[in-house]
Amino acid sequence: MKIFNKIVIVAVLAATITGCSKTRLDEDTSGVLTADQLFKTKEGFENALNGLYAEVRRYRSGNTLNDINNIMNVQSVAGTDIAYGNYRDPTMDVFNLWNQNNNPSFNHYSRVFAWLYETINAANTVVDRAAIAEINWTEEEKNRIAAEARLVRAWCYRHLTYLWGDVPLTLQESTGDNIRTDWERTPVAEVRKAMEQDLVFAEEHLPDVGASDAKLIKGIAQHFLAELYLATGEYDKAKIVAERVINNPNYKLITARYGVNASKPGTPFTDMFIDGNVLRSQGNTEALWVIQNELLTPGGEGNTMMRRAWLNRYYSFSLGGKSPFVVSKEFGGRGIGRLAPTRFALSLYEPGDDRGSEYAWRYYYTINNPNGIPSGTNPRTGAPYKMGDTIYMKESGNETLNNANWPSTRKWDYAQDPPQELVDREYNDQVFLRVAETYLVLAEANVMLNDPQGAADAINALRTRANAPQVSAGQMSIDFVLDERSRELFSEEDRRYALLRTGKWLERVRLHNKIASPNVTERDRLLPIPQDVIDANLTRVFPQNPDYN
Repeated sequence: MKIFNKIVIVAVLAATITGCSKTRLDEDTSGVLTADQLFKTKEGFENALNGLYAEVRRYRSGNTLNDINNIMNVQSVAGTDIAYGNYRDPTMDVFNLWNQNNNPSFNHYSRVFAWLYETINAANTVVDRAAIAEINWTEEEKNRIAAEARLVRAWCYRHLTYLWGDVPLTLQESTGDNIRTDWERTPVAEVRKAMEQDLVFAEEHLPDVGASDAKLIKGIAQHFLAELYLATGEYDKAKIVAERVINNPNYKLITARYGVNASKPGTPFTDMFIDGNVLRSQGNTEALWVIQNELLTPGGEGNTMMRRAWLNRYYSFSLGGKSPFVVSKEFGGRGIGRLAPTRFALSLYEPGDDRGSEYAWRYYYTINNPNGIPSGTNPRTGAPYKMGDTIYMKESGNETLNNANWPSTRKWDYAQDPPQELVDREYNDQVFLRVAETYLVLAEANVMLNDPQGAADAINALRTRANAPQVSAGQMSIDFVLDERSRELFSEEDRRYALLRTGKWLERVRLHNKIASPNVTERDRLLPIPQDVIDANLTRVFPQNPDYN
């Protein structure tokens, strides 16, 4: 049983996020689990962590609990050098058109900002209550529980600092007794110092391997600590910590076929993303952090939208006025293609690289609609079109809007079994962080430390697994590392953060994103503080980021 399956999400989140206010003592709270009731046993703390994990899973869900259109993490991936908003809506217009669309009243920013601070307060509640709890647990258990919460807290501040810069730093539980209207923006350096303390504590007190697939582990804390040191310019520390992950025998790159489709055509790289292969208990030694989802299970409902966001609307493709494809499990289920690769991202793969293969990308579909068989001759066969014929997506030209004729990643393919291809959300376990990304953190640190051979060695470990050509020390640069991150981590990484950290965001967006390049400016490096955040700070002026009205 997955850990999160044991909780009642609403009760736990209510407890961990809001606590118990004196103004509510006269209300009928029968059947409601309060924070004071929850934190009386070790099991109560474990359930609070489950609620915290549920908050984290929202990163790949809608920006509200019931939304199926606007994925929470869009601001971290869209409008970059490798990804754009294919199908237009008000949210995608922000990251395609920028200008006046990127403004403090954009409600998506308000929702993301609020969600991150809700999650921080849930983490603060666990940390604070663990420090004072007098219950039947060992010091080791107490520290491990606090470490899980502190890791999540640092992860939230990671997003906040990359997206908005200076943000309020709060490390204590918020209750009805300590509501503030005079928040100040804490300098990024000070926030990152608090993140470092949390991550060092988590590294010390988390196990190498969790008691279940759902639990946070030491390698996650170490990875984000190494990445933090990149952001603070402490490249020697970044290298040391990244090597702790890579040299841990519990964390190994997948280099051979395994799992449920091992006897079918495929690659070791793509095996990791197949439902039934994702968890460490299923053989995925590369996984550090896996998002836990499960259909028809308490706590497992209403989950991620990665397939919906990234898989293109192939069923909308038209040839000769007919739609040759219908939604199917074979084609990955139903996508709406809000997010898509730029032509630059598609061009980065060399021949033979498994990461750019047909097992990793939807370059073509086969005709499966008997009512949509195009008239005329298939140029690839010289014969009339028929069921089962292959039709390739557009193989040249730049990205365009509302384009069903465009390749898409297969990492998030999913349809329920028995097939229900039209279901919007997906319920498969998903890789959230892999040790492969730690190799790329190490490569970046080595470039900055003027150790190009060390950078090449880290990258070649990934390229060997992917059957890609080896690279030399002379090829190493920050741009090469960023290219390799795209080849390895497309749609997995928070691409905006890597570009900002390396000082390459504006340059590479202008070079490689043909939709955003005419519009994006220096101002857009930081997002605007949501207007409702500024308005709620009644007793102190809350400064806006530069050049936003």
